[in-house]
Amino acid sequence: MTSVAVPMEIDPVQYSAWRNQPEAHPHVLLDIREPWEHAQTQIAGDVLIPMNEVPQRMAEIPADQDLIVYCHHGVRSFQVVYYLRQQGYTRARSLSGGIARWSAEIDSTVPEY
Repeated sequence: MTSVAVPMEIDPVQYSAWRNQPEAHPHVLLDIREPWEHAQTQIAGDVLIPMNEVPQRMAEIPADQDLIVYCHHGVRSFQVVYYLRQQGYTRARSLSGGIARWSAEIDSTVPEY
């Protein structure tokens, strides 16, 4: 039996569907932006671990669950997902387009900055 590779990214529409069925898609939402960015706006239910703190705080990031990582536009989160994958976090994915795309396509109540 071969395993199917988990994509590096998840688009906001697919992630929104996951959020609407948490029992079917249990996951952790990781915000890797800076604290000042998180104070501006966030996606409800996230855990904040700034990008530069991820290597030191790996013990706080579950490796046995789906992990959705986001930032402002999806660039930093993609880099963090790449790093996490190298560390064995095979179920990590970046939210494509970050919180900016989430706000534009899914939840306009999330302020843009």
